[in-house]
Amino acid sequence: QVQLVESGGGLVQAGGSLRLSCAASGSIFSNNEMGWYRQAPEKERDLVATITSGGSTNYADSVKDRFTISRDNAKNMVYLQMNSLKPEDTAVYYCNAVVAVAGLNVYWGQGTQVTVSS
Repeated sequence: QVQLVESGGGLVQAGGSLRLSCAASGSIFSNNEMGWYRQAPEKERDLVATITSGGSTNYADSVKDRFTISRDNAKNMVYLQMNSLKPEDTAVYYCNAVVAVAGLNVYWGQGTQVTVSS
């Protein structure tokens, strides 16, 4: 089992910045992909960014050049630096882990609210 705990959400004005953190514990293993997803009210949960164990990243078009995902493998931490925030970035942000052990195992954190005011 893997436990994911997000932190760093809050209220920020448009144009501001926030940094989300995700602490992973349990059987995280070294072969995994970590990511951030978000879900706005009455909308589906969408990909924001992912990062592999080797550091390869992938971003949604809507956040490219504004958000940066990073990870600290020694600390089992994943971060999402969000700059130039827009009201449409308002959502609950979820940390995600996909661990490749005996198949693919998917884990989610409880989510952290990000609200961007105009």
